[in-house]
Amino acid sequence: MRLLTAILAGLLLSLAASPARADAVQTAFNDAIAAFEQAQPQLGTTRFGVDIAAYRDALTLGQFTSSHWGGNLAVALETGASGSGCARFAAYVPLPPRDGVVPLVVCRQFSEEGTAALRRLTILHEMVHVVAGADECRAMAFAAEVERLATGRFTPVDRYWHSNGCAGSAFSLP
Repeated sequence: MRLLTAILAGLLLSLAASPARADAVQTAFNDAIAAFEQAQPQLGTTRFGVDIAAYRDALTLGQFTSSHWGGNLAVALETGASGSGCARFAAYVPLPPRDGVVPLVVCRQFSEEGTAALRRLTILHEMVHVVAGADECRAMAFAAEVERLATGRFTPVDRYWHSNGCAGSAFSLP
């Protein structure tokens, strides 16, 4: 009987935790969309090599036409992941796209660690990879610029910026 009670308790706990993770991911997307929509009028048609229309469509619709990858693509959101990429990142985008799909993997720690602002920044950052490729410096510069335009400031990312060699890149933080 104790084993059955423990199994049921574990099942109920996992079911209760899943909506919280889903809510954190949805909130981060909503926050990222709100920030992007506020910044969009000041971004032009491209910023840091990111096609603004494609970025908007990928972020808000989950599908976009890519000049970078070529063709129409869909974003496949994978939440609650714990795979090998999750050892280093809270979220990541395995590239290149396959069969018209770009996965956006959101790891468990995305919902369990950090602040709402950091989760918003992470979504803004990862969506650059979805639309414009693997360049970490481009993704961080773009995400920081969106934050700055939307809120008047951006999340400090100096350690990440320097560890990726971005100081010597073609991109800069606001």
